[in-house]
Amino acid sequence: MQFAGFTLRNNLFVAPMAGVTDRPFRQLCKKMGAGVAVSEMVTSNSLLYGSAKTQRRANHDGEVDPISVQIAGADPAMMAEAARHNIDRGAQIIDINMGCPAKKVCNVMAGSALMQDEALVARILEAVVGAAGNIPVTLKFRTGWSKANKNAPMIARIAEESGVQLIAIHGRTRACQYTGEAEYDTIADVKTRVRIPVIANGDITTPQKARFVLDYTGADGVMIGRAAQGRPWIFREIEHFLKTGEELPPPLVSEILQVCKEHLVDIYSFYGEDTGVKIARKHISWYTKGLGGSAQFRRVMNTLPTVEEQITAIDEFFGRLADRDSRLVYADPEEFPQELAA
Repeated sequence: MQFAGFTLRNNLFVAPMAGVTDRPFRQLCKKMGAGVAVSEMVTSNSLLYGSAKTQRRANHDGEVDPISVQIAGADPAMMAEAARHNIDRGAQIIDINMGCPAKKVCNVMAGSALMQDEALVARILEAVVGAAGNIPVTLKFRTGWSKANKNAPMIARIAEESGVQLIAIHGRTRACQYTGEAEYDTIADVKTRVRIPVIANGDITTPQKARFVLDYTGADGVMIGRAAQGRPWIFREIEHFLKTGEELPPPLVSEILQVCKEHLVDIYSFYGEDTGVKIARKHISWYTKGLGGSAQFRRVMNTLPTVEEQITAIDEFFGRLADRDSRLVYADPEEFPQELAA
């Protein structure tokens, strides 16, 4: 896929997720087949630029191109400054968050709350595009604020007129949060109204679902969120299926053990061991969810205080799985993707 001067591996995007799409996770998803991985959102409040959290989120050392950084806020001038700040620190794409439904974000009129004020949306987009110069700006948003107010087509038109070069749409409203099922009619409608690339997001949990959503909406690509948590190889599975129409076999247990351990080592290095052990717990939980005996394993895992104990427990758990089958076998294949639907 060609986008804004970049030759992307494919049209598969990693959705920005707070507390998830840090540098170790982005790097892993790119290695496992994603074309673009968007960072977790970075605040536009300059008073927080010096905080450890913000500095980590702006850390792209060694990251594979393109480096896409999502910024969040509700003030045009602050958002413009945030764009410049992150470009100075290596951002090659600036993504604007108008999709987050979290109360703490929407309560300050950021995230998907912005969709209620189309005039403000226009001012923010124009300010950020102007500040970014020749750096492409993208926008992620939802189908609307509520089911009675699905204004995604209007937001898309404003984005295109403002100079935004790509839009990603989650098939739910802000009011829906992550409940119910994503709908793709609104995304398909938007695709007929704009000339810039449209990326479809929401409930894409299998290669077959990715193919369906692309065909149904006419979108230029798909964005995967929670379905990639603990399953980053979903990108290579989708990539292979879209190219060949064939499913890859389940991955070898030995491979996923290695993937998981390398990811954990990267987490420990990035956050330091004390914080890294805590961060690692949620990733280990996602890696093991749906696998035989994982519930008891996770209860024990969440009590382990050291890197060495975590790694030993992972070795033992996946070793038991490998004794039963050389490839990953989920205890309930129907339950697993539904729980991770993004």
